[in-house]
Amino acid sequence: MVGREGEQEVLSAFVAASGGQALVLRGDAGVGKSALLDHVVEHSTAEKHKVIRAAGVEAESELPFAGLHQFLYPLLTYIDRLDDPHRGVFDVVFGRGEGTAPSVMTLGIAVLDLLSLAASQQPLLLVLDDGQWLDTSSTAVCGFVGRRLTGSSVKLLVGLRSEVPSGFDTAALPELPVTTLPEKVSEQLLDMHHPGLDPQIRRLVLAEAQGNPLALLELPPYVRSGRARRNPEELFGYTGIPLPLRLQHVYGARFQALGDTVRAELLRGALDGVGAGTAADRTRVTRYRIRDADEAAACGLLDIDPLSGDFVFRHPLVRSTVVQTATPNERRAAHAALAHVHRDDVERRATHLSASTVDPDEQVSAALEAAAVSATRRGGAVAAMAWLTRAAELSESREERSRLLGSAAYVAGHAGQLDQARQLLRSDSGAGNGDSPASVVASGYVAFFEDGDVRSSQRQVFAAIESMRDGGVREPNEVLTRLIDLLLAMNQYASDEEAWERTHELLDSLGDLVSSHSRVYQDAWGDVVRRGAGVRERVEHAFAALSRLEPWDVTRLCVAAYHVDTLSQYRPYLQRTVEREVETGALADAMTMLHLIMLDQIGVGEWAEAERTGQRCLELTTTHGHTLFVLHTQAYLGLVAAMRGQVDLARDMQATVDAWARPRGVGFLTQITDAIGTTAALTEGDYEAAYLHAIGITPPGTFTPYAHQAPRTLLDLVEAALHTGRTEQARSHALAAQNAGLPDISPRLALITYGALAMTTTDPTQADTLFRHAQTHPAAPHFPYEHARIQLAHGIRQRHTQGPKAAQHPLTLAAETFERLGAQTWADRARTELRAAGTSTFTSSAHLAALTWQERRIADLAAGGLTNKQIGERMHLSPRTVSSHLYRVFPKLGITSRAALRDALGKLPDDQNM
Repeated sequence: MVGREGEQEVLSAFVAASGGQALVLRGDAGVGKSALLDHVVEHSTAEKHKVIRAAGVEAESELPFAGLHQFLYPLLTYIDRLDDPHRGVFDVVFGRGEGTAPSVMTLGIAVLDLLSLAASQQPLLLVLDDGQWLDTSSTAVCGFVGRRLTGSSVKLLVGLRSEVPSGFDTAALPELPVTTLPEKVSEQLLDMHHPGLDPQIRRLVLAEAQGNPLALLELPPYVRSGRARRNPEELFGYTGIPLPLRLQHVYGARFQALGDTVRAELLRGALDGVGAGTAADRTRVTRYRIRDADEAAACGLLDIDPLSGDFVFRHPLVRSTVVQTATPNERRAAHAALAHVHRDDVERRATHLSASTVDPDEQVSAALEAAAVSATRRGGAVAAMAWLTRAAELSESREERSRLLGSAAYVAGHAGQLDQARQLLRSDSGAGNGDSPASVVASGYVAFFEDGDVRSSQRQVFAAIESMRDGGVREPNEVLTRLIDLLLAMNQYASDEEAWERTHELLDSLGDLVSSHSRVYQDAWGDVVRRGAGVRERVEHAFAALSRLEPWDVTRLCVAAYHVDTLSQYRPYLQRTVEREVETGALADAMTMLHLIMLDQIGVGEWAEAERTGQRCLELTTTHGHTLFVLHTQAYLGLVAAMRGQVDLARDMQATVDAWARPRGVGFLTQITDAIGTTAALTEGDYEAAYLHAIGITPPGTFTPYAHQAPRTLLDLVEAALHTGRTEQARSHALAAQNAGLPDISPRLALITYGALAMTTTDPTQADTLFRHAQTHPAAPHFPYEHARIQLAHGIRQRHTQGPKAAQHPLTLAAETFERLGAQTWADRARTELRAAGTSTFTSSAHLAALTWQERRIADLAAGGLTNKQIGERMHLSPRTVSSHLYRVFPKLGITSRAALRDALGKLPDDQNM
């Protein structure tokens, strides 16, 4: 027995007590009263008590003294030893003689004498289960006897259902309430008897049982089998879960005894999700208000919510019983009434319309499609898929059914339910629509997400778009837009120049049929160098209508924002949205959202967080079998590892991704593997290998068309070329970036372009101007890795051209940033340069810049050899005040003694010198 330690302790004391007494166990059906009674019987038997058990039976509740007969039948042999008056009382009660029925007092005294006689040799325990069904006469006698057991060797223990009125309610016997189990104990009991439950089923059982042990033990098999038999469309409007007969009987008889009007009222409440027990709905969602149901409350089916004053179901099992015991016609009628109640709520109305409709109905089908759109935008793609499937069933038009099934399959693909998407496609092809544009969209996504099938899917999608164009499409079309967006996504992954050029020609031929969003994707995803101007502003404009965007639109626009390095401003929304989409929404888009969050974390220098995000995404993509996204995630994790100096791990991931992506022509990923190789080589200081990897992405002096990594590796190629003596190639590449207008495309590209130009110019004055331009650029703090590399290059150049002192400030800032990022090899490189610049120990720039004017003046005088008294005389301060200032100065400069002041002050940057 789990979680009943308190009750067991009380009952053990009850058994061990020296005198006679009575106790009532009161609790809801299934709460464990019978188990506690069994425990007491077992304990009493071990203590040598004589135990007599009886149970109230509803069928015998109208038979006078039927319950008393159960109790006393084992003691009939003792009746003959009673005196004549008491023996005569029993003869009348049990039909062995004639006479007037005795009063409760007369019979009760006779029972007390009988029990005293029976207990004279051995303590006696009377145990009554389901006492609420005991007949009225027997209940009255048991109450009379229970109040008069003091001084005897007889104990009476009664189990009662709290929700059923009985004569024991006024018997004034001591009570022990038996409540439902606490949450943690419920989980323990469930896991003990049903280990390894699916997490969703486990949550459902715990919510439905609400601590009721009987429900916890008996529900899981029914929930499992019920869920296995149900399709998404069968979930419409259904509240509650399949119940075994034993649980149905707990409340079923009372529900069936209600009048028709009250039963219909309860059914409407159950189907609309009226709260139950402690789980009564506290949300702002408007639920059906049950009215005129006092009859149901009186028999223990309903309670009153203390906050709202509305009726709520006493327990979730009541709600499930109400639904299960209703006939199909009764449920449909209730759903139709609820659809009218919620006529202004798109999704709630659709829920009930769907469940109330049997025959095809175009209006209901249209309502379901509108609900699917609404659900998708709020993160309910799984519900949207079911609504679209049901909408297809209710449509009489073959073309409409095909379109709706295609939409359902499309949503299923985005929701990560690839098997369901295939099933929907088979349903459509079985109806003769296997080559419809809608089916091409869905099948293309399935092949794309699961296998990374870019080439063959590209051809199929391209042909479908041409077919729609040539077929005379004259207005923007949802299916056409989906085909275009799928083609653009495939082109992005393929990164093939010829395919992109063909796509541009195709989309140009479509003119205004291409949506404004698709035009953004076309320009951002393909070749940002040549088509990226203005993308940043267009993405901002699209996000101004955020509430009207589908989750996949949000994801695609954020991909465009990544390509122009403005992702940070949209990341908060992604972080708020991704959990919702993982749980009930567009799972595939949630994977891309995690990629985008990870990319922004990499960009802003949150590398540890980026790795955690990547690991979570890897687990998610692996679990759901999205092979393309698994490899995509590994590519980004490899890039993080390379930046952090974990070069062996980075190269392992590089090899894994490259071996999968290159044969399939997934150029997007092969470019990332080359970027991993470049980054890892730069981290190790192997500049020749870094250069070879970098020119695998793009040759110096140009940017390979449709290679998304080409502009992103600008700084890598330039640094590798300079360190290997290829100054001409480095300079030509920096100038190519300037001539291509990269600073106008994105803030990050502006930063690295100015850095590359500064590194490669031979004019010292121009170099200083460009370095200053890069380091004071508003975007510099948002891209700390690139910023620190530019500061390091600046410091090295300063040391060679202007001397060690001028180099210390940029080198210190670079070393600090690399330390914070966890780029240890880069930090070591910066510290090496600092030592070459005459700094023996690394001192934080935050300390160097933190002196106030007065602190700096006092420090200078102290470094010149003046005592605290002499400094105080000069600055009109007390010696103690001077001492306090110096006490604050020492840690700011990273020193511990007066003797180190001169050297520490000499390392301050120029703008801190007086």
